[in-house]
Amino acid sequence: MALDESEHRLMIVTRTPPRLVVYDTSSGKVVTTQPCVADVDDLYYDANHKRVYIPGGQGFIDVFQQKDADHYERIARIATVIGARTAGYTPRAGKKGLDRIFLAVPYSPNKDAAVWVYTVQE
Repeated sequence: MALDESEHRLMIVTRTPPRLVVYDTSSGKVVTTQPCVADVDDLYYDANHKRVYIPGGQGFIDVFQQKDADHYERIARIATVIGARTAGYTPRAGKKGLDRIFLAVPYSPNKDAAVWVYTVQE
């Protein structure tokens, strides 16, 4: 789950079917649903860029842009690897630093486990 406090929106991802679901926390009503990557463990809301990051074990990170409180559009589907679903997000502190997503990539017979780092682009 992720919370956009300023717009009173709660975001979750359902498993079957995989969907981003956004609720109005004032009314409890669903304001939108969008198809998204499957096999999701984590979901992050970036208040600086008004984006939602959804890493999924299906092998992608979906990025949704919040157009306004009720409208979200997928602006990117970033290829990762099958099974990489656990992630962390760190916003920049003040005007210095970078917004980053850290993705845990599991061990496979051909590759060691790793943490991949993605930098958020404007």
